[in-house]
Amino acid sequence: MTDRVTTEGQAAAMAQLAERVRGQVFFSGDPGYDGERAGFQLSGAHRPEVVVGAASAADVQVAVEFAAGRGWPVSVQATGHGFARPVTAGVLISTRRMSDVRVDPGARTAWVGAGVRWQQVIDAAAVHGLAPLSGSLPEVGAVSYSLGGGIGLLARRYGYAADQVRRLELVTADGRLRTVTPESEPDLFWALRGGGGNFGVVTGMEVGLVPVARLYGGGLYFDADPAILDGWLRWTTSVPEEMTSAVLLIPFPDVPEVPDPLRGRRIAHVQLAYAGDADAGEEVIAPLRDLGVCLMDTVRDMAYAESAAVFDDPSDPHSYQGTNAFLREAAGAAETIVAQLRSELPLIVGLRHLGGALSRPPQVPSAVGHRDARYLLSVLSPADGLDPDLLRTAHDGVLDAMRAWATGGMSLNFQFGPAGPARIPSGYAPGDYERLVELKKQVDPACLFRGSNTIPDTALGTAPALVSAAEEQE
Repeated sequence: MTDRVTTEGQAAAMAQLAERVRGQVFFSGDPGYDGERAGFQLSGAHRPEVVVGAASAADVQVAVEFAAGRGWPVSVQATGHGFARPVTAGVLISTRRMSDVRVDPGARTAWVGAGVRWQQVIDAAAVHGLAPLSGSLPEVGAVSYSLGGGIGLLARRYGYAADQVRRLELVTADGRLRTVTPESEPDLFWALRGGGGNFGVVTGMEVGLVPVARLYGGGLYFDADPAILDGWLRWTTSVPEEMTSAVLLIPFPDVPEVPDPLRGRRIAHVQLAYAGDADAGEEVIAPLRDLGVCLMDTVRDMAYAESAAVFDDPSDPHSYQGTNAFLREAAGAAETIVAQLRSELPLIVGLRHLGGALSRPPQVPSAVGHRDARYLLSVLSPADGLDPDLLRTAHDGVLDAMRAWATGGMSLNFQFGPAGPARIPSGYAPGDYERLVELKKQVDPACLFRGSNTIPDTALGTAPALVSAAEEQE
């Protein structure tokens, strides 16, 4: 194992990097180090030896070469929404400065830099009456979201965000900047879309845009009664593909920050996004209004640029932990799901309706798996001040309770906490994980890239680079 940066060697290493990097370089203890390593997720803090604030693909190449030459692992952060484990070793590449967005309205495409957030793409595309396949929180990084699959507000109509990726630029472990397309590198193109950050650092991507300017959507809030959830489940069996929806079961605390109708209650928040005109959308939604007393109703016609209002996810950095499981069916599960809210811990349980375009294979195959799932079950908790092991046990208990309906697969996009080597294969379809492992051996045999929920060293049969204590315990 290569020694970590020492006080004596730090100045020389800093000078070597600084003279080649157009962005900024931070070593532990430097001014600006804490700000550069910070992200949206506050459960744990990144503490690498070096943070490279990359301003270009060339900066990423320099950072990868620097790490590879020392046997250090490389991790990447754009916004920090989805990392599962704090980085405690090696080089962290911060891509937030790589924020270029270019829209080609004629081709209906956008070029998206590595640090771009979805809202930037949404705003640039809206000028032309177009939209990307962004998620419920537009402040999430577009690249990492798409590499994990991406189940967004238009998912049942247009599929996974990964399905709209046309081209990627990637720095691999050998320091090369590659242009990856279905023609140039078909295996790598397949793997990157759904395979996450296993194969290098994506410095930019081209995505297709869809002709959507407005949505009819928002939230209906009911008491979390099994009858409400059961009614939503029955409703999902007949809605058109233009309707993408979810239900979030939330035990709201009795605090002034919570709206009066919801304060201190267990709530079923039905989240709705209809990709069509308001009249047609209202006709589809109407049966839900008859399920019970609606405590709050935020459904309206809106510009797609306002799409964050549909799920109304928290936009301020905070500490959280969660996991998920794909379900083959959910009929008869309402009582079991709602019962999970009886926990003394703050468990937020969600169901997303899948199917439609999500169930169909894309024109160009990808590593996104489990397309036959009907729903995605998630469980999430605010984690500030809570024992992470206790939360993990509670979350696993929710998954165990739903085992009869589960496919055995999970989504890496919704895994907020380390999945561990034993569960990572379940993020892919049978046979695809083995194919990803073989490609990882070819492209990154030393397992240089060690982000959240990546293929572990043990699968490659290689000794790890510098690792954290948490990784050594897994």
